[in-house]
Amino acid sequence: MLRYPLLHPPLIGALASAGHGSRVVIADANYAHATNVYPGAERIYLNLRPGLIAVDEILTTLLTAVPVESATAMRPDDGSTPGFWTRYQDILGPGVPLATVDRSTFYQVCREPDVAICVASGDDRHYANLLLTIGAVAPSTGA
Repeated sequence: MLRYPLLHPPLIGALASAGHGSRVVIADANYAHATNVYPGAERIYLNLRPGLIAVDEILTTLLTAVPVESATAMRPDDGSTPGFWTRYQDILGPGVPLATVDRSTFYQVCREPDVAICVASGDDRHYANLLLTIGAVAPSTGA
């Protein structure tokens, strides 16, 4: 039994095979998981039904398993600032910057080869997509 909240075996395996600099897309329910992610990326389907599971719930759980050095959110076409971005930043903490890019740039970046994982959520909020860059684990102090 694991001692942290992440229990999903395929997601644990995908995260374990990703390394520093690899990227993880947490995609909302409207995201094109088949066409707007690097073809070699592992796809993890957590989209049980509309509204479940939300991107921020997935983010909170992922942070128990991997360090994140940066995050990028998809900016709405109208240039507005979704309220859930504040929640993302709160979850990420002050040490992880949250950048934003327009929708077409987000899609383009998510099709690059450093995208290792796409987690499909059931989040029905528009533009709830988030791209994380995995950080490095600090070296152990033992010899």
